[in-house]
Amino acid sequence: MDSDKVKQLIEEAIAENPALFLIDWKISPENKISILIDGDEGVPIEEIVRISRYVENNLDREDDDFSLEVSSPGVGSNLTMPRQFAKNVGRTLEATLNDKVIEGEIVEADEEGVILFWEAREPKPVGKGKITVEKEEKIKYADIKKAIIKVTF
Repeated sequence: MDSDKVKQLIEEAIAENPALFLIDWKISPENKISILIDGDEGVPIEEIVRISRYVENNLDREDDDFSLEVSSPGVGSNLTMPRQFAKNVGRTLEATLNDKVIEGEIVEADEEGVILFWEAREPKPVGKGKITVEKEEKIKYADIKKAIIKVTF
């Protein structure tokens, strides 16, 4: 299986819709092509079908027998690209860092990192008891080990 040709076909298919972007792709030793795509507004099933057909119709099964799987990330999938964080601004993110886990609303996301906002209960500076404080922190993508959007009902 010619991986350069497969990569080119994937890029051509995705380029037809600027709202889509490639997260990952691979070819297994058994010639199973797996393509994972996402979109700024999600990924309609029609786009999954279009990309699948484009790749499949431009490869020759006579040369290489293969299977093809095109999908989008499901609920609970780890966010890996800045564009995925940006499309989820306003939603709650659980970010696992080296030393802690932070759960907060995505306020902003750029190419370097994400800004999270949350409220926390902390001891009062003076006296007994706790107060609610607002926190905001910029976290670099390089420091995030795992990032999951929390689904709330």
